[in-house]
Amino acid sequence: MLSVVNDDGTTPNGSLIDEIVREGARRMLAAALEAEVNAYIAELADQRDETGRRLVVCNGYHQPRKVTTAAGAVEVKAPRVNDKRVDEATGERKRFSSAILPPWCRKSPKISEVLPLLYLHGLSSGDFVPALEHFLGSSAGLSPATVTRLTQQWQADHAAFMDRDLSEVDYVYVRADGIHLNVRLEEAKACVLVLVGVRADGSKELVALKDGYRESAESWADLMRDCARRGMRAPVLAVGDGALGFWKALAEVFPATREQRCWVHKTANVLDALPKSAQPGVKKAIQDIYNAEDRDHAVQAIKTFAKLYGAKFPKAVKKVTDDQEQLLAFFGFPAEHWIHLRTTNPIESTFATVRLRTKVTRGASSRTAALAMVFKLVESAQARWRAVSAPHLVALVRAGARFERGQLVQRPEAVAA
Repeated sequence: MLSVVNDDGTTPNGSLIDEIVREGARRMLAAALEAEVNAYIAELADQRDETGRRLVVCNGYHQPRKVTTAAGAVEVKAPRVNDKRVDEATGERKRFSSAILPPWCRKSPKISEVLPLLYLHGLSSGDFVPALEHFLGSSAGLSPATVTRLTQQWQADHAAFMDRDLSEVDYVYVRADGIHLNVRLEEAKACVLVLVGVRADGSKELVALKDGYRESAESWADLMRDCARRGMRAPVLAVGDGALGFWKALAEVFPATREQRCWVHKTANVLDALPKSAQPGVKKAIQDIYNAEDRDHAVQAIKTFAKLYGAKFPKAVKKVTDDQEQLLAFFGFPAEHWIHLRTTNPIESTFATVRLRTKVTRGASSRTAALAMVFKLVESAQARWRAVSAPHLVALVRAGARFERGQLVQRPEAVAA
């Protein structure tokens, strides 16, 4: 592509050298995407239909899009794959997803996000330099010694984070989850305990992140005692799955906090107890419960659910009826917050890619290093978490305002009087 060069060596898009670098970056990225697609198609070349035609073929290109890289914004046309295979479990068409340029990607990954992913993929610090070439097109001056210094700094950052003062921060809502990654820590059954809080201004942020054993009550209690020691107030509502360890610990450390079971986890648990033929109908019935207009309608939906499925699937129905109060607690809060309080999804979505794509490493990884890497991933992800809807109502919840059918019926001033 020819460009007009001014007398001072500049072009309409900046200096000539910058334009050359951008063009080089565009070509490198295009070549990498082509190679990735070709490898994917070649690997599945033996997959054919009844007529002998290949099920996975190249199908032109996606619409061009601009991606911000270290060399500036470059326009990319990603190859498109026509994958006609069908997933037997879901009945849906399989899709090719580029590891180099995912559909949502509009900028190259930051080092702070790439290195933790590489570590959790099982790479050692000595493997990082060649691996980074896959993401950045060069080693970016990162020697193994530099990577080691970075990981040590991140371990120090995590330690400082877990020792910070919480007395000046007020978490009105908290979400809790135990994340099991395919990374061998020093304990074979270790998991990562995560607390995410909603501040009085409606913003979400990581509260605590620590390793635990099997999500046990003692592991959770140790984490929450530590938060209380550093000045954390009792949240008004805690959201989590049915893991008894967390709720037992919550009752010990913050007994005044109300409980809300996660509907995503509950739905999965109920469906696991059913034959596949019954799952679509039951899933719709469960959605009718948590999407109800108010608590009264939700209670009626539970009765309908029990009437329809109680005779055939008593164990599955019991999973809902036994936890009715905890499952419907969110109806006592602002209607604008219901969608945020029904699930621990922000935690789940943050770890989804890591959990699904990590491979078990050979030998045990360093506990402190692994936790530091998970911490950096969440730290990067929380910048993309959106605040709760109607954030001004969060402070009213803390002040003790009463809500019926999702609407404010008593202001804090009346409570104080």
